[in-house]
Amino acid sequence: MKKKRKYCLLIFLFGIHSMLNAQDVHFSQFFETPLLRNPALAGIFTGDYRIQMVYRDQWRSVTDGYKTGSLNGEYKLPVGKANDFITLGGQFLFDRAGTAALTQISVLPVLNYHKSLSNDQNRYLSLGFMGGVVNRSFDRSKITTDNTYTGGQDGEPVVIPSYTYLDGSAGLSYNSNLSPDPEDNFYLGIAYHHFTKPRNSFFHDPTIQLNPKWVASAGFRFGVSELSYVTIQADHSIQANYQETLVGTMYGIKLGPETDHPEYVLNGGLFLRWSDALIPVIKIDHSGFSFAFSYDVNISRLKPASLGRGGFELSVSYIGFSKKLDRNSLNSTLCPRF
Repeated sequence: MKKKRKYCLLIFLFGIHSMLNAQDVHFSQFFETPLLRNPALAGIFTGDYRIQMVYRDQWRSVTDGYKTGSLNGEYKLPVGKANDFITLGGQFLFDRAGTAALTQISVLPVLNYHKSLSNDQNRYLSLGFMGGVVNRSFDRSKITTDNTYTGGQDGEPVVIPSYTYLDGSAGLSYNSNLSPDPEDNFYLGIAYHHFTKPRNSFFHDPTIQLNPKWVASAGFRFGVSELSYVTIQADHSIQANYQETLVGTMYGIKLGPETDHPEYVLNGGLFLRWSDALIPVIKIDHSGFSFAFSYDVNISRLKPASLGRGGFELSVSYIGFSKKLDRNSLNSTLCPRF
């Protein structure tokens, strides 16, 4: 029994290393975390600035829950004499998992340049970069080995409980109209994450690195009638041997006397994380604010243990304007939007 306890810390850390090499932190409401998907998606919204917050609570039915929070902000500015824009912003990420409090904190500024490809309609090619500081740590006092009882420590001097590294990502996106209606839009994007290949180990081993990740993204929004529209969004990511596909759609209904600027918009839909979870989503838009709730219904091989229960997410976002525009000029202004 003591021999088994002696190696529990090493097994735990090996599990951490395998998990972090397999995949990054992810959200079911990926459409509310655009900078984590692709820094070239920053600024692709109808407005001058946007703030988004997401909170995720997962796997409480199986083990100590995973708690993940995201906060990102973007500010869009015109540059030059053409219809070009830049977007300045940043991403803050907090993630904590398990009894040993495995924690990740990321602070990542972002810069995105939107090049106008047409003087007649919204058609933009964007190049974005995001990079900053990431810290990962765990609480050694919450891990018990036989040395804890004999020496008061875990007996693993080669282990470091915290490390910090620089991380970076880059991406391209294309954003344009689907029809003459300025509300019918689409975007396509590709991003390359962790191009710095940072060290990814709680041991003193510089050869263990965080695997780079490719993410392909797409979104389409089109009207069904004067009072309703459909939004389809998808992501596909590849990181070493791990792949993840998220795809789904939401149907929005406008409420209020003005269809161009409704007082409320009610959205409901369903997303799928391939071979892992079904994700129903409800969302309410009002006066620039959006409130969304989603829940993961587990359909993976873990379903017998989880009883189908995955995790829930709550998100709040706000889109605003730094200057007042009349409603007619808003739709005629050329800018990246979705």
